[in-house]
Amino acid sequence: MSDITLISGSTLGSAEYVAEHLEEKLNQVGFTTEILHGAELDELKCEGIWLIVTSTHGAGEIPDNLLPLFKQIEQQKVDLSHLKFGAIGLGSKEYDTFCGGIVTADRILQDRGAKRIGDRLEIDVTEHEIPEDPAEVWLENWIILLKND
Repeated sequence: MSDITLISGSTLGSAEYVAEHLEEKLNQVGFTTEILHGAELDELKCEGIWLIVTSTHGAGEIPDNLLPLFKQIEQQKVDLSHLKFGAIGLGSKEYDTFCGGIVTADRILQDRGAKRIGDRLEIDVTEHEIPEDPAEVWLENWIILLKND
């Protein structure tokens, strides 16, 4: 069993790259991890720790490879009261739906009882050519919060 399950939602691959980079950093400090690029509910334990990394698709939507998971969570009214999570979104402030994917995912998880650890990180890819950089800075603080929770 892994300490942290990283779940990425991506259309063009940026969120996958960020998730893979963060997985490497988590492994370096002793966490065991599992990474899923897109996920279905039956692949996951609805407890423990998830780290969601997602881009935004279309008009502020969760990307297609992650949308089924969040639809299942909502439709099946899954109890996530034993789940903690972190939330990282990628988007462009050029759109009014900036980071809409992670905003929606965050809301759904909390509506079902999950507890977010730390603040949600929203990365503007027009300001950060390498989105892994701000994600890594955020992760350092998130790890401290996890250990103190």
